[in-house]
Amino acid sequence: MDRIDVAILGASGYTGAELVRLLARHPGVRIAALTADRKAGQSLGEVFPHLGGLDLPDLVTIDQVDFAKIGAVFCGLPHGTTQEVIAALPPHVRVVDLSADFRLADIETYALWYGHAHKAPALQAEAVYGLAELARPAIARARLVANPGCYPTAAQLPLLPLLEAGAIEADDIIIDAKSGASGAGRAAKEAFLYCEVAEGIHPYAIAAHRHAPEIEQGLSGAAGRPVLVNFTPHLMPMDRGILATIYVRPKGGRKAADLRAILADRYRGEAFVRVLAEGAVPATRHVRGSNFCVMNAFDDRLPGRVILCSAIDNLVKGASGQAIHNFNIMMGLPETTALEQLPLFP
Repeated sequence: MDRIDVAILGASGYTGAELVRLLARHPGVRIAALTADRKAGQSLGEVFPHLGGLDLPDLVTIDQVDFAKIGAVFCGLPHGTTQEVIAALPPHVRVVDLSADFRLADIETYALWYGHAHKAPALQAEAVYGLAELARPAIARARLVANPGCYPTAAQLPLLPLLEAGAIEADDIIIDAKSGASGAGRAAKEAFLYCEVAEGIHPYAIAAHRHAPEIEQGLSGAAGRPVLVNFTPHLMPMDRGILATIYVRPKGGRKAADLRAILADRYRGEAFVRVLAEGAVPATRHVRGSNFCVMNAFDDRLPGRVILCSAIDNLVKGASGQAIHNFNIMMGLPETTALEQLPLFP
């Protein structure tokens, strides 16, 4: 397999570290450049000792990278900083962007939720939203893929097939989602100190989380009309993982078994999405460190309602693993390359 030179922008964050951990065993990739402006000049092993045994280039600033020699870029820069960076890249470079900067197709919606005008609207028009299992043809043709957010991945994978099948009411969806603290990134923030997070759980960004319009964009496309959802995220005292508990109202007298059958049919043959057997409960500890999404459907004791549950690792399936899956699709490589590892347990 010929090797593609790739650059990881923002390599000193959690998603950057996960990209390196996974790509280190990708036979079709050579990590040719790693950027981290504040830590430029250091080795990645100094920043992340668990990666210290790898033969990697030192961290540099973005303007020190010779992109003429780079075939693909994984961009893990903070939200709001990516649009201008990607717009300045040479046209031959293919990009998977892990930030939110290109996820929302409507630039006015982006401005409303992110507080500033979109800085690369022409580039937004060509960006493909990369929910890997559900957008393969477009991803394969794309130069720029917007990697989905972690909460939207956990919510959309079970919901989109059901909406496309007309199996649930689009106007009666409640998403209760819980994430590990790594979802907030590595930058020091008072709200994520150990004493602020440990020994408790709390909701945050109530009715105002920026993943809400991203989720609604996908659900609206599947339903063929505008969809609004109740979405509330919660912070859990754990490092990684997302569990989404989703309450839906089926159509036509359908039960959990019917919804499970639709999901099983849609994801049959997929390497990374597993619809569990009847009664099996998705858990974050069963996907930790892996690119899997596990899901199931349960009849509620309230008549006419079904509870969907899905679990992912927010740093892998919710970020870096899905980014590599998208990269493999873009480059025509076997989709599971570098993503074959099983979950870590316990």
